[in-house]
Amino acid sequence: MTSAHHLSPMGRRRLMAAAAGIALLPPLIPPVQAQPSRTARIGWLGWIGAAGAAASALALAAFRAGLADRGWAEGRGYELLVRDGDQPRSADLAAELVRSGVDLLVAQGPMVFGARKVSGATPVIFNIGGDPVEAGLVASLSHPGGHLTGVTSLSTELAGKRLELLKTAMQRGSHMAAIANALHAGFTIERDAVQAAARRLGLTLSWHLLKSMDDFDTALPRIASEGAHALLAVPDNLINVRAQTLARFSAAQRLPSISGWAAFAEAGNLMSYGPNVHGYYRQMAAIADRLLRGARAADIAVEQPRDIELVVNAKVARALGLDLPAELQLRADRWIE
Repeated sequence: MTSAHHLSPMGRRRLMAAAAGIALLPPLIPPVQAQPSRTARIGWLGWIGAAGAAASALALAAFRAGLADRGWAEGRGYELLVRDGDQPRSADLAAELVRSGVDLLVAQGPMVFGARKVSGATPVIFNIGGDPVEAGLVASLSHPGGHLTGVTSLSTELAGKRLELLKTAMQRGSHMAAIANALHAGFTIERDAVQAAARRLGLTLSWHLLKSMDDFDTALPRIASEGAHALLAVPDNLINVRAQTLARFSAAQRLPSISGWAAFAEAGNLMSYGPNVHGYYRQMAAIADRLLRGARAADIAVEQPRDIELVVNAKVARALGLDLPAELQLRADRWIE
């Protein structure tokens, strides 16, 4: 099979789009097999981002539940060593876990970049929002080829669907502003998918690119001055950290907005469409199960999320004076009042 690392940008996009087709399939839970005779040791490298330790705790609870789904009992079948921190500390925390003799590392978000440097032959399960090939984590999606594998939420299908949902919510106009981290691995793939969807939907799209937190100070005034009718925030850690800032801006400018994680809608924005956090980390637990039973990370394909949710903040809709159509209300998996 051709490596995604050697595909053209168009070929890579087709591969990501094809992989996205599995997003709506239910997770497959194989029959529980005999566990290894000794207690397994799992190192959890949690990321303290915008939501602090609470986000890591929520993800860890889902990961534990996923292990339980596959017959693993904490304290008997496995031991969990937890270290939370930020990206600058990720290598030191990962090295500490490796010295503790863990059988595998689970690196949340950007913590994988520190883990990769010090993990040696210890398998690492990651989750990132971008392209793991472009980020240099794996050789290809189908055959990672090293000791890292995991889940990526990058999907051309989801990128286009967010624009469709935002158009459905809009009450006026056709001009959308898109704000995104230009340094995000896979940004080009997602940008092209969004632009293709905009052409198909008859929308005018303007891009406002960020490279650091400071760029919000210039990007948001530009969006306000151009008279956009809605705001698409391409999901990324930089965007997630400033979800509340974007919510205040969108409220002031009366802009319906959408991004990829439920925390975006929970922070006071109109909608999110993307992976369900619980399903996402339970899926990572399934990968951990395979590794602990003898599979090699090099042979476990990087997956995309199977459990996708639409979250709508009804309180924000009312504040914006939006009368959301029935089709959007019926499609919502969660309705925030």
